[in-house]
Amino acid sequence: MAMVEQSALLGVVSVALGMVLSPGPNMMYLVSRSISQGRRAGIISLGGVAAGFLVYLVGANLGLAVLFAAVPELLAAIRIIGALYLLWLAWRTIRPGGVSVFTVQDVPADSPRRLFTMGLMTNLLNPKIAILYISIIPQFVDLDRGDVLLQGIILGGFQIMVAVSVNLSIVLAAGAVAGFLTHRPSWLRAQRITMGSLLGVLAVMLALGSSGTFTPHLA
Repeated sequence: MAMVEQSALLGVVSVALGMVLSPGPNMMYLVSRSISQGRRAGIISLGGVAAGFLVYLVGANLGLAVLFAAVPELLAAIRIIGALYLLWLAWRTIRPGGVSVFTVQDVPADSPRRLFTMGLMTNLLNPKIAILYISIIPQFVDLDRGDVLLQGIILGGFQIMVAVSVNLSIVLAAGAVAGFLTHRPSWLRAQRITMGSLLGVLAVMLALGSSGTFTPHLA
């Protein structure tokens, strides 16, 4: 796309992939519903999560487009904040003593409407997603390419595609994965280390990004 550099798209996809694969409120909710109430419940819940992404996409970009046009220096500060957050998330992912999101838990069955609503609210109240749209995705915007609003929507759209695709795969495979990991704790540890390392590398790349451009060289 002429409006957005390929390096920016790859950067957003990499960050989105690292974050969606790290345990968080969205994954925990979707997995718990899929395991306890079936794939259909997980897919309905995912619909609510996707709606939450769209709310952040529209709301954040409408406000940020105006703000960054008036104060472009904020992007440098946002880049550092986003990098620090990714480092914190990396530590939470690899630290010992964590509980697998695929642990089978007893949760009451809910109606489709409640499943969708809970998925929506889980995402809207998820600090990881709030920081993603406020502090991480915006630093991939290049003011020299113009139309900050359109760039933000394109980049956010790619993030949503990655998040929904990965979460759908998790929903469909949750039951089988839960049974597999129950007897293989070493596999879960390997997943945590891999995802935590990826997030750490991305954090360093974001922090070392050139102050003269807002699209880090992640390609």
